[in-house]
Amino acid sequence: MLDSKDIEKSRIRELVSENYVFAAVLHYFGINFFLYEQNSLEEVCRKFKINPQQLIDELERWASRKEPSTEELFLRPIEVLVSYLKRKHYFFVRQELPFLSNMISGIQVENPVFAAILADMRMMFPLFVEDFIHHIHEEETTLFQRIKLLHEIEEDEYRLVDALHILEKSPISVLSQAHEAHDDEMEGIRRLTKDYELPETAPVSMKVLYHELQVFERELSIHAQIEDQLLFPKAMELEKEVLRRVRKKILHN
Repeated sequence: MLDSKDIEKSRIRELVSENYVFAAVLHYFGINFFLYEQNSLEEVCRKFKINPQQLIDELERWASRKEPSTEELFLRPIEVLVSYLKRKHYFFVRQELPFLSNMISGIQVENPVFAAILADMRMMFPLFVEDFIHHIHEEETTLFQRIKLLHEIEEDEYRLVDALHILEKSPISVLSQAHEAHDDEMEGIRRLTKDYELPETAPVSMKVLYHELQVFERELSIHAQIEDQLLFPKAMELEKEVLRRVRKKILHN
């Protein structure tokens, strides 16, 4: 349990420096940490009418959050895997991307090198966000919808002739070949930041930004691996089994 009295008296800059997660939690409460670095948490909470203990409790919840391992996901049925990926999509779009976009657009620095990097990033990152959201939408309306259709066919919600037509159109293997790995989309940002290299004397706001960009990139990489190594193989197996059952029923009718 964190000592709330000590934390409340601490400056935002110190709290964020000790734990970068604090910046994301502040954003969750609608607070831009980089605008209040010199203020105490108590002052900021008073300004935004937030109970400091509520914010501290949220920080502890975020710090203890644990993602399921690939092995755990492998043992789950495909519908659980799809549900997990949908929740991650929601988290990316509703929390991580707005947090990153907010920092990129709002951080102000005196150092001309960092100022130039931020200026370039302000042009580059919105294009990445647009493309990423398009990718998510496409995935949910093609692959996830296809898996939903497979389950509906399993439950005999379609006539056999219609089910066979659906199964033979846009198979999972075609969707798998068209699947894009969005890790490469971060290549421009890696180049711009020289692989997120920062001197020890860099402003806290830049350290948080670079750290969160790296965290997001790692999450994208893990997300892509889960899709490529778990979701697509499970979906293709499901499709193969459903097709086998439908053809068998047709033969016996």
